[in-house]
Amino acid sequence: MAATRSLNWSIAMKEIATARTQRPAGLLAARGLIAATSAKRRPLVVGGEYDRGAIMAAAVAAARVHQARTGCAWGEAMSVTLKATWQIAKAARAAAAH
Repeated sequence: MAATRSLNWSIAMKEIATARTQRPAGLLAARGLIAATSAKRRPLVVGGEYDRGAIMAAAVAAARVHQARTGCAWGEAMSVTLKATWQIAKAARAAAAH
């Protein structure tokens, strides 16, 4: 006789949603650092368009600080800081549009 396995879809979907909504470690700190330093020196949005060079420069500078604080790999630090930088840039663009 074959063993059957039951699956509770409600629990499975909640676990998937929980896994997706977790913030990477240091995201809020990186966003605060970028907002306080890099984004003020060189605007991330110019004339309603994203300045990709400024976004990368801000992310790299914040990644160095993030990596020194947490001791994580460079790729992970860049991932966190790019997410934070794009969040700030999107918010700045939306604020400029209104």
